[in-house]
Amino acid sequence: MNRRDVTDVGKDFDRYLRDLLADFHREPELSHQEYNTTRRIRQELEDMGVEILPSGLKTGLVARITGGRPGPVIGLRCDIDALPIAEDTALPYASQTPGVMHSCGHDFHTVTMLGAARLLKEHQAELPGTVKIVFQPAEETADGAVEVLKEQLTDDCRLFLAVHSYPHFPAGTLGLKTGPVMAAVDRFKVTITGRGAHGAEPHKGIDPIPVAAALVQSLQTLVSRVLDPFSPAVCSVTHLESGNTWNVIPETALLEGTIRTLNPADRVTMREGFCRMTEAIASAWGAKADIEWFAGPPAVINDERLTALCIREASAMGFAVDRQEDTMGGEDFSQFIQSVPGVFVRVGTGGDCPSHHPHFTVDPAALTGAAQYFARMASVCLESLADD
Repeated sequence: MNRRDVTDVGKDFDRYLRDLLADFHREPELSHQEYNTTRRIRQELEDMGVEILPSGLKTGLVARITGGRPGPVIGLRCDIDALPIAEDTALPYASQTPGVMHSCGHDFHTVTMLGAARLLKEHQAELPGTVKIVFQPAEETADGAVEVLKEQLTDDCRLFLAVHSYPHFPAGTLGLKTGPVMAAVDRFKVTITGRGAHGAEPHKGIDPIPVAAALVQSLQTLVSRVLDPFSPAVCSVTHLESGNTWNVIPETALLEGTIRTLNPADRVTMREGFCRMTEAIASAWGAKADIEWFAGPPAVINDERLTALCIREASAMGFAVDRQEDTMGGEDFSQFIQSVPGVFVRVGTGGDCPSHHPHFTVDPAALTGAAQYFARMASVCLESLADD
């Protein structure tokens, strides 16, 4: 295929994408509730003549564009859910759903992949393989990717590319780098059990509050004294609760929080250190610690060879390429790339506010270029795999 062909667009393409963005932005839906969003995606794909794979998914879907020439299968992925945030923008197409908005750009992601699907469909006969496009539900609750993977619709994909808006870069800039770019996300919940007593007689009980206080202080040394100083990690206690009145030593104290790591080995080290420290501190006070551990998605690690290909093609298309920053935020795109290469591409979308903010907006001028880029990368990746 002539790589330039797949990015050719008619004069109405940009208007089509902008109108779609306005429609999706007006009607945001929370994780696992993306019914109307899924219906609209299905409608657009059916109007293009794109095949939609049958599945047991309640929301979200997987589309397939089978090329005219035999070849490998690759995956493109976007997410479609919104957040429980009340929008506070001046957009003429602001959210019409009270308390819910697309403040992480998932509407932009959805439209980008619909645009890429349209371009790929127009050049379907020339594709040397198959492109599957995942419109994934429930990224914000970090369980949508697992739901999609359970359907086994993407088991034959040899690589994945994902899109994410990036307000810190202007339209026309892509953020790309090799290695870890998003953290593994783990959540902990600790219940410290002591022995209740009167506030005037602390010696007759085991006070869980100083145990919790000691634990909060000590956990901060996990990052500074257990990990290599050059290994980024975060341990944050975000919820601390105990007691319900002023003169009673309570029986229990509750701590909740999160540990984030970029290195898979550090993830194991942090969990082991956390459990060891928590149990030891509780024991030293004569209390008991019950630990609940909730393992979230692993780190997103961009494949070196595939990232180099993404950078090369971005430059050839005239994009500015900047090094995307690492972040301790999580992304369940990582579930798709546990056994195959993948790249998480940040697309500059401008704006004055970060993601997950009531004032968050994206620049629609970034839409056409983003759709062209993913369509081109799909064809380039198919050709590259076919040549291996």
